[in-house]
Amino acid sequence: MESAPRPPIGRFAPSPSGPLHRGSLVAAIGSYLSARSRNGQWLLRMEDVDGGRVRPGAAATILRQLTDLALDWDGPVLVQSRRNDLYRAALGILRASGHAYPCACTRAEIQAAGGVYPGTCRHGLPAGRSPRTWRLRLPDAPGSWQDRYLGWQQGRNMGDPVLLRADDYFAYLLACVVDDGAQGVSEIIRGADLLPFTATQRTLQQALGLPALAYGHLPVILGPDGRKLSKSSGAAPWQGNAGDAWERALRDLGWAAPPAMHGASAPQWRDYALAELRRGRPLWDGAHQD
Repeated sequence: MESAPRPPIGRFAPSPSGPLHRGSLVAAIGSYLSARSRNGQWLLRMEDVDGGRVRPGAAATILRQLTDLALDWDGPVLVQSRRNDLYRAALGILRASGHAYPCACTRAEIQAAGGVYPGTCRHGLPAGRSPRTWRLRLPDAPGSWQDRYLGWQQGRNMGDPVLLRADDYFAYLLACVVDDGAQGVSEIIRGADLLPFTATQRTLQQALGLPALAYGHLPVILGPDGRKLSKSSGAAPWQGNAGDAWERALRDLGWAAPPAMHGASAPQWRDYALAELRRGRPLWDGAHQD
């Protein structure tokens, strides 16, 4: 007799570089609903490993926004900037196994080569050059995987990525994979703007001996100019009624809410959405979107 599947462990991992906006709300609500609708855990992590992007007070604002949305998380909030020893240990494992190598190339040199790292230092540093960064050695053939909402995906070769930067900050890629493994995360539900990084993250998980995760990528929310909403592009932070924010986020996921729900509170929207998912409604049918 087969055992019942384990409840999932999901997570939301915003960067405290500013308040949540409409696009990040969809990722937060989507990841929460996916985990909670199957009696799973939902973890919260502040991805502040890049200290240059952190804005004072942003983390507290994000926590307040999530609370207003009635999105409760399990356990303490994990803060990446306190975990450099773990990332350094992981880099040591990758160096010892040959999955990581030193690189002397500058950003200007990579831009001059077309913007994609050409593998200059893959087989050793050029004569007279000193290492500036450490990179992950990617396989020649990027892997493929089944995305929960977008179907079968084939990875793209984006060049060997940096793991430790020249300014001694660990890259998001390494910190994210190490923390997902340490927290026991089993599924990652996030915006489709991060889809191109998935094959690389899966490669890194394998190199570190971590389990493969389930991935689901949600729609990217675009602004009036057709560009992805992001903090770096000046997207306006979410403000106003939390119930209205829930209704808009579900609409972004393709839901048509019943008229009786208009004006409902955030907890009412949360409970409505969870009940719908438990009845079999898909969170987002991305494979059949125009």
